[in-house]
Amino acid sequence: MSRITDYAFLFQKSFGTSGVNAIGSFQLSQLNSSSVQSQLKAAGINTNSKQYKAAVKKMMSAGNGAMYGNIQGIKNLMSHYDKDGDYINPVNGLAGLLVTDDNENSRRRIISILDSSKEEMYELTKKEFLRENGVCNGDTTKRTDVYNNLYRKMSKKDRLAAGYTLEKYERIYRQAFYDAAKKADPNWEIGKPIKAGALDDVTRETAETGKSPAQATLS
Repeated sequence: MSRITDYAFLFQKSFGTSGVNAIGSFQLSQLNSSSVQSQLKAAGINTNSKQYKAAVKKMMSAGNGAMYGNIQGIKNLMSHYDKDGDYINPVNGLAGLLVTDDNENSRRRIISILDSSKEEMYELTKKEFLRENGVCNGDTTKRTDVYNNLYRKMSKKDRLAAGYTLEKYERIYRQAFYDAAKKADPNWEIGKPIKAGALDDVTRETAETGKSPAQATLS
C-alpha cells in the first residue's frame, strides 16, 4: 500500500524566496494580518475552513515566516485537501489514505471488507504468482488497482484499516499458493517453473480456512 509522504510538488509556484518579494505575494508571517486576510476573503477563500487551515499548516511546516506566498498558491494547495482538511491522494483522488504518527495505530487493525475485494485480490495474486513463478515483481504487479478499488468502496475513516486488512489476505493467498506449489513438487523454489495444475485445488475459501488475517505476517 502506497504511503504518500513527499509533498514537494505541492509547493511549486506557491512560494518565492525570502529575498524576493514578487508582485501580489506576501510573507507567510503576514498571513493573519488584516490586509492579507482581506485579500484572501476577496479571493473567495474561507479562512475558517478546515481546508484552508490544513493548507496553511502545511505551508508553515514546509517553510518559515520569511518565505513568500500568494493567493493562487494558497488556492492550489487547498485543492489538495478535502472539506475536512484531509489530504487527497493524487493517485486515486481519495482522502483518508495519508499515514501519520497519529493514525498509525488505528491503521493497523483488522476490519470487515467486501468479499468482492478479497476475490479480486485472490484472482490477481494467483495470476501473478503463476506468471512470475512465485516472484513478487513490483514492476509488473497490478495489486495497486485492487487496493484502489477497495478504497473507493470504503468510508474515508476505514480506508487505511481496509488496506491493512487486504494486505493480510493477500499474504494468506500467496502462502496458500506457495504451499500448493511445494506440495506438487517438493523441489520447487521461487523463480522456478511451477508444475502444471499445482494450484488447481486452491480456492479462496480453502486458502482462508483456518487462517486468521490477524495472524498473517506481512513480508
